[in-house]
Amino acid sequence: MPIETRKIRFVCISDTHNATIKLPVGDVLVHAGDLTKQGSLAELKKTIDLDEAFYAENEANFDSHQPQSPRESVDLLEKSTSITYLNHGSRTIRLKNPDGSDTRFSVFGSPYSLAQGNWAFQYTPERAQDLWDKIPLATDILITHTPPKFHCDESKHMEPAGCEGLRRALWRVRPLLSICGHVHEARGAELVTWDLDCPNISFKEMSTTYWVDPSEGSKKQALLDLSARGGEPIDWSGGQFECSEPTKPSTSAAGPRLSKLKIKAMTSSRFGSPKSGQTAPVSLTPSTAGSKESVSSQDVTKANPESKAQKAGSAIRGRGGSPTSGRSDGEALAGRVGRKQTCVINAAIMATSWPYKGSGGERYNKPIVVDVDLPVWSGSADLEG
Repeated sequence: MPIETRKIRFVCISDTHNATIKLPVGDVLVHAGDLTKQGSLAELKKTIDLDEAFYAENEANFDSHQPQSPRESVDLLEKSTSITYLNHGSRTIRLKNPDGSDTRFSVFGSPYSLAQGNWAFQYTPERAQDLWDKIPLATDILITHTPPKFHCDESKHMEPAGCEGLRRALWRVRPLLSICGHVHEARGAELVTWDLDCPNISFKEMSTTYWVDPSEGSKKQALLDLSARGGEPIDWSGGQFECSEPTKPSTSAAGPRLSKLKIKAMTSSRFGSPKSGQTAPVSLTPSTAGSKESVSSQDVTKANPESKAQKAGSAIRGRGGSPTSGRSDGEALAGRVGRKQTCVINAAIMATSWPYKGSGGERYNKPIVVDVDLPVWSGSADLEG
């Protein structure tokens, strides 16, 4: 069983686009997508076309490099002994400590973003719910290329570019960290407090606070300290490995063991008001209970006996209140009401968008370093896998 908590440092980056950057010391390095500019094998080899079906269909449309082998590109990551490659899937990560104990967390990673142009790993808004329903509710750390709508997603056109379907999935999962990128200009972090008590409005948020980068204008690390030692711990409990009795994950969910790295001294984080020109999230429209039908509900029930239950589930999806109430989303709440906050982090390294000449050339951000407390397990309660 977990005997204590330990501060774990996540170094978060995304959208490096072939850039070589200096990385601070940490325990876990997270890259949320767009390692390269063209996706060529040569670029991947230097920085380290992963979407095989997309490349097979669109190879002729790309004339800026020689034909590539998507399978060979994927193998670079999947066969690496130091990289955990997640293509819309989950792993359990274990950080082994010198004393024989370890720290564990579950992570889900996805390369997908809303369709815009002819790029790989895209989806339409109509597919969003089915896509993001694949995120296990027990996920502790979520990594997506796209940001959720209204959080770290304001584009250069001052419009939200994130996904509403992902934002709704965040309400249901409520991970400790949600790490993303994609929208270069929206780099930063926001602490979202979820409203888990309201039974009348779906996917409701209570508040959002905005991280103020303490390193701006200096050479210091861009550090966001959400640990207890930092004085402003995130209000979150109910992780997959916080139960009183350890549970065994499936063999396919078991991740690699990572060596613990030396942790440097930390400073406290700061949250504050939006920066000048930054807008607070727009009020969110509650989801509807269903749509009008051209046949009677009685006829629908005869044709599909499960339709009433499906409609009821759709109506309560994202609703707060007592987990045992028939009016609330009990699946998302039961045993998980301690997941009250999520920190959304857009870790885009590239600060400008293509075409770069029109936006002042290529400029770069620092990695965002995030400290959180995670449970430590003794060797006697070791998990298999």
